[in-house]
Amino acid sequence: MSRTEGARLFREAWIAGVRRHFPGEPKPGYVTPWEETPEWERAAAGAVYEQVRQFLEVSEGHAGRLTREQKGRFVATCWTAQMYRHFEDPKPGYVAGWPDLPGWQQETDADIFEAIEKDVS
Repeated sequence: MSRTEGARLFREAWIAGVRRHFPGEPKPGYVTPWEETPEWERAAAGAVYEQVRQFLEVSEGHAGRLTREQKGRFVATCWTAQMYRHFEDPKPGYVAGWPDLPGWQQETDADIFEAIEKDVS
């Protein structure tokens, strides 16, 4: 899968997770379709897709044995690194630690890992 295709898979998993886990009506930016997603966000999504794919590869698939929380934390950490890459002074919500993320976002991050895991297996 190309990085662009991986980025799209990431974005689609994010949107599906937000729709599944967000309490109430999500902000429009949370569910912006791929075609309207800013370039920096597409690049970040592609990079995180690649990080998860490589993590699964170097563990010979055994990273799939992680708990949902561990999977979500991995995605969140990779995303945070991308926010520092793309923004000199990112918004605090972009770089919040795992305990500070809302439950819906933690669940969505775990869903993203599992979507990538399913895609590469």
